Amino acid sequence: MRISMKVHKRGAELLVAACDSDLLGKTFREGKMRLHVSKGFYDGDPVDEDILANRLEMATVANLVGEKAVEVAIRHGFVDPGCVIRIGGVPHAQMARMI
Repeated sequence: MRISMKVHKRGAELLVAACDSDLLGKTFREGKMRLHVSKGFYDGDPVDEDILANRLEMATVANLVGEKAVEVAIRHGFVDPGCVIRIGGVPHAQMARMI
C-alpha cells in the first residue's frame, strides 16, 4: 500500500492530509470541481494502513484522496462511504471532529 501522509499542526488543530502516492502532483476535474493533489500539502511520509488509522484517530481534520487512503478511513470508521465524492473518478473525503 503506497500512501503519502503529511501532518499539519496549528494550535489545537491537527490536520492529516493523505493520498495515494501515485496521485501526487496531479489535478482532477469533474464539472466545476477541481482537485489538485499538491505535493506541498500531501507529500510527507510513506505510511501503511495502521499508521494512517492511528493519525486519523488523533486528527481534528483530515483530507483524503485516492482509493487506498479513502478506503482506510472508511474501514476504520472515520468516513461514511456515502460522504465520499469523486472528482475525475478519484475518491475524495474530508473528516472533521470537534475538540
